[in-house]
Amino acid sequence: MPSTFFGLNIAYTGLLAANAAQNTTANNIANVETPGYSRQQVTQQAANALRVFQTYGCAGGGVETLAIEQIRDEFYDFRFWSNNAKVGEYDEKQYYMTMIEDYFDDSPMFPGFKTIFDRMMITGMQELLKDPNSATAKSQFVGFASSLATYFNNLAGNMSKLQKDVNQELKLKVDELNSLAGEIATLNKQINTIELTGVKANELRDRRALLIDQLSQIVDVEVQEIPIKDLNDPDRVTGANRFMIKIAGGQLLVDGSEFNSLRCVARESYEKVNQTDIDGLYDVYWENGQKFNLYNAAMGGALRGLVEMRDGNNNEYFNGLITGVGTTNGGKNDTVTIQVGKDYLMDLNKCNLSDQGGIINLGNQLFYYDSWEYSISYDDDGNPVYSYTFTLSSDPELNARRLTNDRVGKTASVGTSVDYQGIPYYMNQMNEWLRTFAQKFNDILTSGYSSAGSQGIPMFSANHKTDPEQFDFPDEGRYDWYYGKTREQVIEDLKKEKYSEIYNDRYMEFENDFYDDYKNNHYNDYYVEPTDEEIAQLAEKLQDEATKNGQTLSDDDAKDQATQQLKDQATQEADKKMRKAAAAAADEAMKDDTVLAKVEQDAQDAAEAAFNGISFTVSSTSDSYYRMTAMNFAILAAMELDPSRLANRYGQGDGVEQNDLLNDLKLLATDKSKMSFRGCSASEFLQCVLSDVALNAQRANTFYQNFTNISGTIDVQRMSISGVDEDEEAVSLVKYQHGYNLACQMIQTLSEMYDRLILETGV
Repeated sequence: MPSTFFGLNIAYTGLLAANAAQNTTANNIANVETPGYSRQQVTQQAANALRVFQTYGCAGGGVETLAIEQIRDEFYDFRFWSNNAKVGEYDEKQYYMTMIEDYFDDSPMFPGFKTIFDRMMITGMQELLKDPNSATAKSQFVGFASSLATYFNNLAGNMSKLQKDVNQELKLKVDELNSLAGEIATLNKQINTIELTGVKANELRDRRALLIDQLSQIVDVEVQEIPIKDLNDPDRVTGANRFMIKIAGGQLLVDGSEFNSLRCVARESYEKVNQTDIDGLYDVYWENGQKFNLYNAAMGGALRGLVEMRDGNNNEYFNGLITGVGTTNGGKNDTVTIQVGKDYLMDLNKCNLSDQGGIINLGNQLFYYDSWEYSISYDDDGNPVYSYTFTLSSDPELNARRLTNDRVGKTASVGTSVDYQGIPYYMNQMNEWLRTFAQKFNDILTSGYSSAGSQGIPMFSANHKTDPEQFDFPDEGRYDWYYGKTREQVIEDLKKEKYSEIYNDRYMEFENDFYDDYKNNHYNDYYVEPTDEEIAQLAEKLQDEATKNGQTLSDDDAKDQATQQLKDQATQEADKKMRKAAAAAADEAMKDDTVLAKVEQDAQDAAEAAFNGISFTVSSTSDSYYRMTAMNFAILAAMELDPSRLANRYGQGDGVEQNDLLNDLKLLATDKSKMSFRGCSASEFLQCVLSDVALNAQRANTFYQNFTNISGTIDVQRMSISGVDEDEEAVSLVKYQHGYNLACQMIQTLSEMYDRLILETGV
């Protein structure tokens, strides 16, 4: 039988439950604008019934308030975090790609490549073609060329500054990641401390989820919460959990109350990956010294966006097959030869290897190198084989072990493939265009002559980094004359040059031989003795001229002078006739098949000898066009000082109005057979690069908007479950208030009953 006051206890439990629900509702309303707050609700259940041993069985014992729990669906949290990593990635990309797009922009307010290039190759060239001898036109043309150099210098400077900004932001994101990881680890400890008592730490869990929201925008996250079991009693619920966060494809960042922090370490100058990289780019390491892989394909978030912007090379990184090892410098330095097969590695104009040394991966072993050489050799079939020979550092602190033969046959690489067109890609595109254009332009100029008849000099050069000197670009570094050609094609090109030289030499030999024969053996056939009548006529003319000048010339003297002059003229005429006849005879002699075959054979022999004497090696430290970059691109100092040295004609003896060389320069801008860049002409550089920039910027903007919209949609779905609805809470407030009032009325009613029972019945 239940207690007399059993009903009062039931009403009391209802009062407590309604009060807890009211307080929870008040808390929800108070946090309606709190970021990350999850709606809470009271979990209730009927109390255990009391056996009363009556016909009706058991009597209800009221209500039990079990817990105050947050309403949150982890499924939407995981979806939000996964999508948020994409938002962070494309947020960075769209911001920096917009800046790159602005740098390459060509507008009336900010003239870009096309405007400046057209001023040089259209406006300036038209004035030169009108008057190739004009000092003013030449000075103007050189000025336009200088503007082109300044444009690329400024553009490269802006891109370098942008890379520096991206690099600095990368460090800030790593610092922010560490801060969030540390705070989450602290919250994990606090949550476990509270929940060990059987109470849910709702507010702390909300705070932790909000921090993960922020973390997921920096890097992709994988969250896992595992209940901690009592080994002595596995079925007992301890209330504690092991909360782990993994990033970048499964690397552990937070494990319970512990976290692994990251640190940024600036690269040394001899650790550069790309020639165009600024000094001090950051590598990221775990606190224990293990390297954090920034190029992990599974990594997402802002870190991925920043890394791809800073290091994106469009998959164009150095890689090849190790074909040999050796030593140099008296055995102090190891060398490794690597054969390459990618177009961007075979063409040195496209090369972006560091010229200050770096780190090379040889069969998964890292070595430091000091310099490298590019070489073209030929296999047994005469096909070109392209390779690089790296000279490794002899510093034992950098290379603790020597190179061994077991590396042969393994792969080698410098840097990492980054499948994005980031800053290094655009810098290399500029370098490739400049190197190719400067080579073609300078070759035309140096093959001709200026108006004064002096040998043409180059227009474009590159400045040294550490001194005011400029690179010379000698023929020894002109690998481009042989790039892409088989051994037979190179020999054939050399043979054409040698054939012309040998043919002309042989022709001159025949001509001189015939001339000597005519002069020694057939002189009288060509010499015509002056007649007496011709002598008399000239003598009379000489006397008349002497009289006009107030002089007297005797008949004998006049006759002697006339005779000598006529004989000299006859000798000259005879010499001309013999020369002409010798040239005609030489022409006939050169038509002989035996002679032509001998010239052909001599040219072949000379070409093969010249081929064997050619050096097909270009060092990273030699004065080759590889040393030319958008940053140091410049006008040759001698040309700036004296623009009149600008060549305008091919023939030294041509008139000053000759402009055949200038016409070839003009064609260089529009004729793809003269110069080709990515299948386009030289003048279409901006279209090629800007199409990449515009496409990447558009994609970044589109993806950013799409993922932001998806994030908003997921957040709306998430908030529809865990968010606080003011109207719903208002209804709950009335409902729980009504329940509280009813419980109070029940207590009041029971109190009156107990008063009557106790005071009036004498119980």
